[in-house]
Order: sequence, then C-alpha cells, then structure tokens
Amino acid sequence: MSTHVEKDQVSGHETTGHEWDGIKELNTPLPSWWVYVFWATIVWSVGYWVVYPSWPTATSYLTGMFETTNRTQLHETMANVAAERAPYMERLAALDLDEIVNDSELLNFSMAGGKAVFAENCAPCHGTGGSGNPGFPSLQDDDWLWGGTLEAVNETVHVGVRWDANEDTRFNDMPAFGRDEILEREDINDVVQYVLAFTGRETDKAAANRGAGVFADNCASCHGEDAKGVQELGAPNLTDAIWLYGGDAATITETVNNSRGGVMPAWGGRLDEETIKMLTVYVHSLGGGQ
Repeated sequence: MSTHVEKDQVSGHETTGHEWDGIKELNTPLPSWWVYVFWATIVWSVGYWVVYPSWPTATSYLTGMFETTNRTQLHETMANVAAERAPYMERLAALDLDEIVNDSELLNFSMAGGKAVFAENCAPCHGTGGSGNPGFPSLQDDDWLWGGTLEAVNETVHVGVRWDANEDTRFNDMPAFGRDEILEREDINDVVQYVLAFTGRETDKAAANRGAGVFADNCASCHGEDAKGVQELGAPNLTDAIWLYGGDAATITETVNNSRGGVMPAWGGRLDEETIKMLTVYVHSLGGGQ
C-alpha cells in the first residue's frame, strides 16, 4: 500500500495517498450545501439550548428564555379544551337524559365524549365498541341484565354490580346448587336438559321433563316462570341464544354447579356526573337500548 499524495488526472482532486491494487482513494471535499446545513444545525442547537429547557444542573435544569416545557404546554392545551367544553358541560348538568338525547347538538357532543370515556374505562372488559367478552356482557344487543333504559344504564354505571365499596350496588347472587349441595347431580343434569330445550336443542326428553319441576322449585323465582329473566334481579333470559358464559351443556352445568357472579366497578364518584351522562348516552346507543 502506498501513501504518496497526488492529484487524480480525471477528477482533479487530490488522493488520500491510499492505494489498493492500483485503486486510489480520492480526497473529495463535502458539497458546500451539506457543510452549510451542518453548521446551521450547530447554530440552531445552541439557540435551542438558550431558548428552551435543555441541560441538567446539579439540582434542576436550564429552563431557557421561554421557560416552557411540554408539560406546561399540555396543561395550557387541556385548559383551553376545558374552556371550550364548559358550555356543553353546563348544559349536560342542567338537563336530564331524555332531554339530552332529544337535543341534537348535545347528543353529538355526548356521543363523542362517551365514546372516549368508554374506550378508556369500559372497553378492557366489554370490548371495543361494547362487543363483549366471556363473562362481560355485550352492549350491542337487547339483552340487558339490569335494564336497558337510559335511567337503568345510568344507575348501573353509578353503582356498579356486586361492587362492595358501594352500598347501593346492583347485587344478586345465584346459588351454587352443586357446590353447596342444594341439588343432587341428577337434578342438575335434569334442569340443564330443561334449559337446553328452551332454544330447541336436542335434549334428553325424559330428563328435560323432570327438570321442569326442578326449575320451577329452584330457578323460576329469579329467572321467571317463563325463564325470560327478571331485570330487577339481574337474572338473564334463558330462552334466547345470548349466553354470558356459554350456552353448551357443559358450561351451563358448570354455572349451575358453582354459580357465576361478575363484578363491575361503581363509576359514581370516580367520574363526574356530566361524564357519566355522556357515557350513559353512548352505551344506550350501541345497540339494544330500551
């Protein structure tokens, strides 16, 4: 390898003096525009350090001439948003739910706000758009355990379901008929066959006939004599195809044996009243609002 520096005859640039197998490395200068941009970025960075918060110190940091941070900008933005929303929130506070849904402007505002609140607080359990998950009801159908009117939905959002921290929570427990030895195994099998027959599925007819009496004695008080459910007790309709935990024989048997009891937080006190109204309006609109 040679280190002799010379000018390249083709380009006119000096070489670096490096040569490998007859190939010489040119010492080509950087384009002027690139050099100018490079120095401009250095000048810009120095200016940025002076104007905005930058270098840390022993106990704090250089606050800059503007003394602003992303946090202060966020607070200013949120304050501006709150100021813009204030007239709507005041109207929400003054009106009841029926009046809100009949006011097109407030309805649009509530739908947008309620959707955001739902995504942040409710979607982890009820699914995106209220589609539901096993053990967590779908809000897109007209099967409402505790009622689907605006007032009923609002009450459920306020007090929750089986939420011990709220004394007014929605509460009703299904007995664990097998675990607590309330029914014999044969009785449980019979009543499961009876329940399966509600939706026209193939069952053991003899067992289903026996199960009718078991149902009347043990289940009808909550689910109703016609098994269509009692919303005041949170007891589901057993005659449709909507099942919270699953409607096959094995799952229903598990439910009868060991009971089920989902929990929903009480949002009253955690969310302000206006926000709960928006959330109620949004949830009510998802599908089967009554």
